[in-house]
Amino acid sequence: MTQADGPQGRVLIIAGSDSGGGAGIQADIKAVSMLGGYAMTAITAITVQNTHGVQGVWPVPVEAVVGQMQVTLSDIGGDAIKTGMLGTAPLVEAVAECLSAHAHLVPRVIDPVMVATSGDRLVDAKAVEAIRSELVPGARLVTPNAPEAEVLTGKAVETVSGQRRAAEALLELGANGALVKGGHIGGSVITDVLQTTTGEWIFESPRIETRSTHGTGCTLASAIAALLAQGVSVPDSVEQARDYLLQAIREAKGFGGGHGPVHHGWVLDAE
Repeated sequence: MTQADGPQGRVLIIAGSDSGGGAGIQADIKAVSMLGGYAMTAITAITVQNTHGVQGVWPVPVEAVVGQMQVTLSDIGGDAIKTGMLGTAPLVEAVAECLSAHAHLVPRVIDPVMVATSGDRLVDAKAVEAIRSELVPGARLVTPNAPEAEVLTGKAVETVSGQRRAAEALLELGANGALVKGGHIGGSVITDVLQTTTGEWIFESPRIETRSTHGTGCTLASAIAALLAQGVSVPDSVEQARDYLLQAIREAKGFGGGHGPVHHGWVLDAE
């Protein structure tokens, strides 16, 4: 099957492994699969973590990450790319170069993972600059939370107005779309701001009081990528992915003693 055959739901996920299963590659695979996509992976790091936090990180050699990307794209192909944890500038640069060479026309969802839900920092400052300069330009969608948007744009993101300004700044950096999420901003209603080169959409939902929020960013970005990979538009992909995530949060099983995972498999329970 080649790219010319049209959208087939193939998503290459470039991200780190979460031994606790709630975030990272594990969450990505679950989300893509639950929404009808086909998940492939290029693992960037092995983390030792659970719901209480990250106890250790072992980066995968850059050559191994690029090799995983090359063999999957050259054989199976891809309809969307989703990036997550990319811890160093050399890795970000190598990923960008590989995508340019092997997946130039494939839409990219860039989730600029910088800090885990537990507060553990996952990337260094040079990696942040590389994400800004190498991955944001040309991305179909960038999906930062409020703190990540502040780091990428230098704009204060404490209100919906701040989210809108940050989204505009990401478009000015060359992204085709930006979803600035509001979960880290206080209030009883969570507002996510989507801007693309063609318009703006505001998504609102009541805040769900829960400690099961581990992996929500990974899950949302991968759900969006899965839908884009099946030919769904960006605004519709965001709306449907948000609906999927919100239900996964509502039906979380309360695993672990810290920030627990969402229930990715609720779709199966509903059938």
